[in-house]
Amino acid sequence: MAITRRALLRAVAATTAGVVGLQAAGLRAQELAPYKTVATPALEIAYEEYGPDAGYPVILVHGFPYDVRAFDGVFEPLAAAGYRVLLPYIRGYGPTRFRDPAAPRMAEQAAIAQDLIDFADALGIDQFAAAGFDWGNRAICIAAILHPQRLRAQVACGGYSVQNTLRRGGPAPARFEALLWYQWYFNTERGVRGLQENRHDIIRHLWDTWSPTFRYSDEDYQRSAPAFDNPDFVDVVIHSYRHRHGNAEGEPRFLEVERRLAEQPPIDVPAIVLRPADSGFGPPSPDSSGDQARFTRLVDRRIVAGAGHDLPGTRPETVASALLDLLA
Repeated sequence: MAITRRALLRAVAATTAGVVGLQAAGLRAQELAPYKTVATPALEIAYEEYGPDAGYPVILVHGFPYDVRAFDGVFEPLAAAGYRVLLPYIRGYGPTRFRDPAAPRMAEQAAIAQDLIDFADALGIDQFAAAGFDWGNRAICIAAILHPQRLRAQVACGGYSVQNTLRRGGPAPARFEALLWYQWYFNTERGVRGLQENRHDIIRHLWDTWSPTFRYSDEDYQRSAPAFDNPDFVDVVIHSYRHRHGNAEGEPRFLEVERRLAEQPPIDVPAIVLRPADSGFGPPSPDSSGDQARFTRLVDRRIVAGAGHDLPGTRPETVASALLDLLA
């Protein structure tokens, strides 16, 4: 039975995870693939792969504190539509490892973006489409700025997220500062111990507060939990949140890149911006002018009802739909 794109999207929308919906559409739900690994200059990157080998590549990049399971409702419709879908574990997560045991466990924004390009290079992929959120979205935004010829299209969950790491930011309104408690916490030695000893409690609290309308089970969390037991997880997270606040040095090889990113240049790649309406960080502005200025080839901007910060996990069908629209 031929399954149309519209039927696929209706099927995914029938359930948060997408599995029941795909079965209802006449497709056998794919079991999770065993992870593969590929060597880059810095990392041995673990990733999952779905869809035909000859399909156009789509890379889905997770953020903190999530893993590739956030895309479980996204990869199936893309693979069913003939795309080769790749889900890498970013540095510090899951089975991904640093190749050099003595290398400092750093994770500034430029490094995560370089990991994405290195991942594509290692797989022999010249051009790809990508979607991501949180750290993953930031990595894709930076890759699009530095290597626009490599990205055919981008779905930016949360919009433009490139940071100026060369200038210390000023204080924000109290409500927003309170939402960033974890960042200030990680900039203390108490926060390091807290993340070492209570990481799962911290992560579940962030899941609960960042996507307050989303309900997940203990079993859902346990599917992701092993990714946070990576031996580099704590060091990577701590460095990321200290570097962005000027409390940790970055890698010397990225100094010029960070200087360029500090200017927050626009992105010249076809893009759809998805903004979650029910994020714990507050509702998005109805004004699209900011996104239009940051994304010079903005195809659409969509405010997604029912979506939390973990937009692919809470509303996967909107991410799959946006990618299919861009690649049509």
